[in-house]
Amino acid sequence: MATVYVIGTMDTKGAELRFAADCVRRAGARPVLVDVGTKGPGDGADVTAAEIAAHHPDGAGAVLGLNDRGAAVAGMAEALTRWLSARTDIGAVLGLGGSGNTALVTQAMRALPIGTPKLMVSTVASGNVAPYVGPSDLALMYSVVDVAGINGISRRVIANAAHAAAGMALNPPPAATAAEKPGIGMTMFGVTTACITMLREALDADYECYVFHATGAGGQSMEKLADSGLVAALIDITTTEVPDHLFGGVFPCTEDRFGAAIRTRLPYVGSVGAVDMVNFGAKDTVPARYAGRTLYVHNPQVTLMRTTPEENRAIGRFIVERLNRMEGPVRFLLPLGGVSAIDVPGMPFHDPAADAALFETIRSGFVPAPNRRLIEVDAAINDRAFADAVLTAFREIV
Repeated sequence: MATVYVIGTMDTKGAELRFAADCVRRAGARPVLVDVGTKGPGDGADVTAAEIAAHHPDGAGAVLGLNDRGAAVAGMAEALTRWLSARTDIGAVLGLGGSGNTALVTQAMRALPIGTPKLMVSTVASGNVAPYVGPSDLALMYSVVDVAGINGISRRVIANAAHAAAGMALNPPPAATAAEKPGIGMTMFGVTTACITMLREALDADYECYVFHATGAGGQSMEKLADSGLVAALIDITTTEVPDHLFGGVFPCTEDRFGAAIRTRLPYVGSVGAVDMVNFGAKDTVPARYAGRTLYVHNPQVTLMRTTPEENRAIGRFIVERLNRMEGPVRFLLPLGGVSAIDVPGMPFHDPAADAALFETIRSGFVPAPNRRLIEVDAAINDRAFADAVLTAFREIV
């Protein structure tokens, strides 16, 4: 029978969680009530808070019995993530709660593979949900009223969520009608579109090309697919999220950028696409500390700032340190003629000195190995010659 894990704090939301479990059962699935309360034991849990807390790397004492609620919730989130990730019978996961429980349960949900049904009924689902969703495919349902008792509103909302979770658990996606092509994760930005278009057109016949807009969440989503085993290789041409992360742009990656390639050892072909820029919003949102810098208004909502030689050296160090930790087949390409559509002669971000600082930092820091090569291409990133070099490198390692 399809299993739906119903997760929440049984000490404060017991009635609501038991109601959700009853709805799941009536819909034909098997509910498993999981208690993640940190204040005291709740009644009716199939998996107790103590059982979950025991999965914390420092033991249950790092979760239960603490006076600091924030530390207790953070500890329980880590313990739940470890416990839930080890389950092999998940049909769906359903969480209920306010801000604290939403943060706790969605952390564990985000660790699950893409495609595993996960639904959170939350009081905060009508606001900025990016921190809760991240690169995952979890769904948030606004509770409308607080998750504080069963009433005419909460009964309907919770029942709808429970029925949705049960329906997803009982009805997995249909099998492919034909042999599926292996997937490739690709990163793209407006100023690297021409390159990715050429690559996609060359590879579409043999691969599913999943293109991700390099807006912070895009890179994280690509890496989430890699960690979930849903792509066979990465063509990570556009790494513009790195300068945003380092210098306060609006499309930043995290410190874990390139981590999936390190962990999974997937074939990896990368480059420095669009690292000539830091992205901001409208021109008046560019921080005052960047007064006097070279700016390019991409559109009324997006302003680009040209990176300097010093910044490019920092970008290069960030990238090359992670490349050197990749143990799978790696090819990293440097487009010596320009890293974006506006970093070529006659365009506003053409700056050979800045590019040279980037290339030399990567060149000097890169550690070649039997699995890992640095390739320099005397072309701009959107030139056919560069796309051809990427294709050659990709076919060499896949």
